[in-house]
Amino acid sequence: MANLKASKKDVIRTKRNRLRNQHYTSMVKTRIKNAVDAINANHENANELLKVAQKAIDQVAAKGIIHKNTAARKKSSLMKKLNQVNVNQTPVEIQKKKKTKTTKNT
Repeated sequence: MANLKASKKDVIRTKRNRLRNQHYTSMVKTRIKNAVDAINANHENANELLKVAQKAIDQVAAKGIIHKNTAARKKSSLMKKLNQVNVNQTPVEIQKKKKTKTTKNT
């Protein structure tokens, strides 16, 4: 244990920050895992889960918990997986997934 008062405070602060950082990194990992699982299973909500994961990655990078290049790499990897799944599908399957708005003629 540290002897100086400032050193003791540093130890306490480091523990507190470590717990907070673990929470955020765990949250990001969970959201990335959910998005990847949805992409691999071709769920309809894969795009929504992807957006949620990207938002979480951006928030954690903004807080400085992960480096901005790490965040960019994770987001790029997610998009690459989504695009790979879309390439393997036929154009008819992609058309079915797209939501179309109908306009009312009044």
